[in-house]
Amino acid sequence: MLKTNEKTLPIVSVQGQVVHPSFSKKGKFTVEGEVIFMPGTGGITYNAKIGDCCVGWTADHLEPGVTTRNPVEAHNDAYVCYSCIGNEAKVVSGDAKGRKGFVTGKHGGCEHLMVYFDDETMELLAPDDKILVKSQGQGMALTDYPEIILRNLSPALLHKMNITEKDGKLQVGVAKIVPGCIMGSGLGSGSSSGDYDITLFDEEITKEYGLDKLRFGDIVCIKDADTRVGRTYRTGAVTIGVVIHSDCYAAGHGPGVTTLMSCKTTLIEPVIDEKANLADMFL
Repeated sequence: MLKTNEKTLPIVSVQGQVVHPSFSKKGKFTVEGEVIFMPGTGGITYNAKIGDCCVGWTADHLEPGVTTRNPVEAHNDAYVCYSCIGNEAKVVSGDAKGRKGFVTGKHGGCEHLMVYFDDETMELLAPDDKILVKSQGQGMALTDYPEIILRNLSPALLHKMNITEKDGKLQVGVAKIVPGCIMGSGLGSGSSSGDYDITLFDEEITKEYGLDKLRFGDIVCIKDADTRVGRTYRTGAVTIGVVIHSDCYAAGHGPGVTTLMSCKTTLIEPVIDEKANLADMFL
């Protein structure tokens, strides 16, 4: 069993609310220069959930399940940063009051937090309903592997992940392996919140790595990716993350990945696991 500092991690309440979708009257440009008008971030997405394919939607940056945010910017910074993947989320206002779900992703730029709720709960939810998260996980460390940095990872998720120790390294179950050379939007930004994107415009690489089958909630390995602090390309580095939004039409964008763990050396070894998805772990 992995040794951590879990017992020292505080559990702190942070709160947001279901956010209404946004829309640009000017539309968005695709990688081919076309203008598109279609759904994107925000709202309650009833038919896109963790476990579903995140590629091929008639949408751009589609966020699965329930999208939330705190309307006060400073409070939202804490809401999104302190919340970790797998943390319990509870509805505290509206018709769905008292029902529970869990955090599934953090979307940078718009600074959204995505939450899974079951179908019955989503039918009761509405924009502005308040969501309380029992945040825990930021600051968690692996006692025996100080070079591996954890980000946005709840103890609940860590315990459910397929991780084994072998020859002084961690073997981590992942649904897909992603080459760091195709990572786009979000490079350079800090990894304690938000995400960065897997660009799928290179058809050969997409096919070679099976990335057209990526799913919301997939645990993935990004090779040659150092996201311990800021996201950058570094030969030999490894990042484990979770897919949090859909593919995109704009250049430099694609399915987003929120960092869970990262190391600048090869202490993390990915192992393909078809059940390395939040849906398989939590539902």
